[in-house]
Amino acid sequence: MLNFDFYNPTHIAFGKGQLEQLDALTPKNSTVLITYGGGSAKRTGVLDKVKTELAKSDRNVLEFGGIGANPELSVLMDAVDIVRKEKVDFLLAVGGGSVMDGTKFIAIASVADDFIGKERELLNFGFTPVPVEGAVPMGTVLTLPATGSEMNCGAVITDGEDKLPVFSTFTFPKFSILDPELTYTLPVTQVANGVVDTFVHTIEQYVTYPAEARFQDRTAEGILQTLIEIGKKTVEEPEDYDARANLVWCATMALNGLIGAGVPQDWNTHMIGHEITALFGIDHAKTLAMVQPAVWKVRKEQKKEKLLQYAERVWGITEGDEETRIDAAISKTEEFFQSLGIKTRLGDHDIGEEGIDRIIQSLDKHGMTALSETGDVTLDISRKILQAAL
Repeated sequence: MLNFDFYNPTHIAFGKGQLEQLDALTPKNSTVLITYGGGSAKRTGVLDKVKTELAKSDRNVLEFGGIGANPELSVLMDAVDIVRKEKVDFLLAVGGGSVMDGTKFIAIASVADDFIGKERELLNFGFTPVPVEGAVPMGTVLTLPATGSEMNCGAVITDGEDKLPVFSTFTFPKFSILDPELTYTLPVTQVANGVVDTFVHTIEQYVTYPAEARFQDRTAEGILQTLIEIGKKTVEEPEDYDARANLVWCATMALNGLIGAGVPQDWNTHMIGHEITALFGIDHAKTLAMVQPAVWKVRKEQKKEKLLQYAERVWGITEGDEETRIDAAISKTEEFFQSLGIKTRLGDHDIGEEGIDRIIQSLDKHGMTALSETGDVTLDISRKILQAAL
């Protein structure tokens, strides 16, 4: 097992009716800025419920809506201006990963005195924590299970055709309220996206190379098996509490640092997927469903041991030679994504060779020239992966 530091201070309030904890968890006598997305929080009544809970104590409550599916820097800067002007001292993200990610950037940028007027530079540090000491404290009320942003310190921010990661140890949410019932009104496609996103988050930390991290492997396998068991059910039966509760918790556990501690991590699929989203506007999870099987087809040899383990432990595939078992596992994965209504080919989204050229150019622009858990995926190999996804 590799050496690791594990730190996660987020308080989780999970289950039915847990929104009632919001008043106790949110600082009293504070100025709170509620951040949310395109309006579903209002339409479903969640925003009103949040404001009712916050009104139980003396607080100045402000709102900022319009944080889109890929949070745009220019929009987030409008919120930063509000935080500075109104002296906001607590942020509350109500929504899914994009709202939470955007709120993390707001939390950092609002106190980044050395970056005033040049906040765009905060997006230049990649996976290295930004050099800002502190952030406006924040909490979350989850309405879309997918990204795990409710229990980690990372975010992905969009600026034009750039989709860039931002990390800070100061942006772990102080608390996250996870009530599966608040997710019942999600559109089918968003629920399916959440299943795929969670699945691939787990894969990126699991199908790499053996590191004798048995707990992490078994936990990752448990998440994957659970998603296979409940994925289609929670898409088709949105008010099945048990199925949805399992999706919500799997999404959180897949990216809170636990299964990634002490193991090699890939993130090849995500880096390529981010470029596809930025260039073509395709949902993040849908890009992952296209790229992940293709990564395995091109990287069979490098990932052979873990692919064979994945085939046996997750899918129960034990018959045939090694290549046959690996191919069967890849096929099973594609079929699972397709069973959720998610397409698994670039061509399904009208992306051809010209589109691949654009993706490769964007990877090059962003320095994504040595991807994978071993850093050996060059632009030429990324091109082969994209061609395998056609």
